[in-house]
Amino acid sequence: MTMKAEKITVIIVDDHAVVRRGVRAFLETQPDIQVVAEASSGEKAIHQVARYLPDVVLMDLVMQGMDGVTATREIKRLSPRTQVIVLTSYHDDEHIFPAIRAGAISYLLKDTTPDDLVKAVRKAAQGEATIHPTVAARLIKEMQQPPQTAESLAPFADLTQREMEVLRLIANGLSNAEIAEKLIISKGTVKSHVSNILSKLHLADRTQAAVLAWKQGIMKDNHQH
Repeated sequence: MTMKAEKITVIIVDDHAVVRRGVRAFLETQPDIQVVAEASSGEKAIHQVARYLPDVVLMDLVMQGMDGVTATREIKRLSPRTQVIVLTSYHDDEHIFPAIRAGAISYLLKDTTPDDLVKAVRKAAQGEATIHPTVAARLIKEMQQPPQTAESLAPFADLTQREMEVLRLIANGLSNAEIAEKLIISKGTVKSHVSNILSKLHLADRTQAAVLAWKQGIMKDNHQH
């Protein structure tokens, strides 16, 4: 390693201090990696990314407040060159697909060995993905399904009545503030509904949700106004 080579900058996001400390302690033994910050929530992660514009973010998915999927989406919008590695205990579809769609390059489970984690950080900094074998198997299975199965399943079956209302208003082009006013709820509640809708429908943003709503014809049977 030459003296001029810059270190890979990393931010660790996890709501457990013990996890952050353990991951940090190991990463800091690596001569080419520098942990520039830690965050205990999605909101804090976004502030830290805005401040440091790191090469890599290690992202927990389930945290108090803003979840890891929403935080990943915001981070990729804020700093497209920052690569997000999901580091989580969850390997079910509800977590995998939204995280990958939100822009995470890698998906690791917390049973990953420290050496494999370091390799994943180095690969992410080069723009290369690392996917845990269990997760890779789920992704392949999903991709091998014939397209009509996704169509034949009612895509909105998992949405609550209130989430359906919010989805219709999104499809009508209303902003979060306008939806909050119309449904007489707080903007924070609307944001949470939107996040749930995107996660449940495996979509990256509200535009895709609006397109799906129109495509599936849910606007025809419920005209607002």
